[in-house]
Amino acid sequence: MTYEELPFRPADILLPQGCDLSLWSVVACDQYTSQPEYWQRVEERVGSAPSSLRLILPESCLEGPNVETDITEINNTMSRYLRDGRFTVYPGSLFYVERTLSSGKTRRGLVGMVDLEQYDYEPGSSAPIRATEGTVLSRIPPRVAVRKNAPIELPHVMLLADDPDKTVIEPLSAHTRDMTPLYDFELMEHGGHIRGWQLSQAQMTQVADALCRLADPEAFRARYHTAPDASVLLFAVGDGNHSLATAKECYQRQKKLTPPEQWASLPARYALVELNNLHDQSLEFEPIHRVVFGVEPEDLLAELKQYYPDGHPGRGEGHVFTTVYQDREQDYTVPHPAAQLAVGTLQAFLDDYLKAHPAARVDYIHGDDVVRRLSRQPGAMGFLLPAMAKESLFPTVIFDGVLPRKTFSMGEAQDKRFYLEARKIRT
Repeated sequence: MTYEELPFRPADILLPQGCDLSLWSVVACDQYTSQPEYWQRVEERVGSAPSSLRLILPESCLEGPNVETDITEINNTMSRYLRDGRFTVYPGSLFYVERTLSSGKTRRGLVGMVDLEQYDYEPGSSAPIRATEGTVLSRIPPRVAVRKNAPIELPHVMLLADDPDKTVIEPLSAHTRDMTPLYDFELMEHGGHIRGWQLSQAQMTQVADALCRLADPEAFRARYHTAPDASVLLFAVGDGNHSLATAKECYQRQKKLTPPEQWASLPARYALVELNNLHDQSLEFEPIHRVVFGVEPEDLLAELKQYYPDGHPGRGEGHVFTTVYQDREQDYTVPHPAAQLAVGTLQAFLDDYLKAHPAARVDYIHGDDVVRRLSRQPGAMGFLLPAMAKESLFPTVIFDGVLPRKTFSMGEAQDKRFYLEARKIRT
């Protein structure tokens, strides 16, 4: 079986050489957005060493006064690293990755590239690769500004396959001796440990065969009890939806400037990702909480009560979340909700509240303790949300479309994907 029939395939993968990989590899740029001290620690630790920190723009800096200069410097550093031979190229490769998380569990993945022609983030899409959450279109242009002139990409996108029988990735774990070792080192800031290997040609064929079985339309429809003409959902975006949407937008722009017969050869048509199995035991769906800044908590609660007149403090039948401000915590219940999930109920209120109160802003936070700490600040209020069962992810996307944005996170912030591999996206 060949990869031409699949949206996921081998790529020409770049790995840094001649440098300390523990300083090269930093966490995804969309983490710790309300904790600038994290990025300051990383900055001090990296110093002048070669690092992916010089190739990304942390989202906490997206609205900074020097953002255009920062982006230009990032692109210049990418070009310099390429010119100086900072990378080794592994042509037509898949990498098998084992990440030991801070919990001690091991997350297994495959690094390769996806065809952006087979990805769509619009709600109700029938593409083989679909978003799991609502895409905030206003968040794409700043990311396009970073990517549009970049010569390389570094992925933090994680795709999920619904593979309960563990046919694609897990069989590789017992055969690393037949692979080429690539890296083995400790990640900074409690990121755990990571090891990687390059698959043999026979192993890549084995992966293709397993993916084709997952993509079989009849098997898909029988499993999910869909309509006879339902399109196969092969991969759902677990992390990095806005980054993948940005890659799609940059590709769409290049298509407008390129004859159709050349689209298949555009490097920008593809995006490097890590593929994971939804049923990997290390994958735990953590809720993404909310903290609203620039508010009077009592006034915010009063407007919540006005928005949901039947809502009440305490736990009851319906959607329950926890309000946090200063040192106070209180469960809050909204009975007879229209949304499927508590996060949808809360987000509907917050969206309308923020429109009416432009001075307020919301941030999306991983970790109960971080919410509690931030909510002690004057003018801040947090909302703790329940976790979503990961087994419901694919059926929900198939039948209901995308989830409310920022519904779940695959683990804590330190367990997010760290930048390591890269790929050229311009000729």
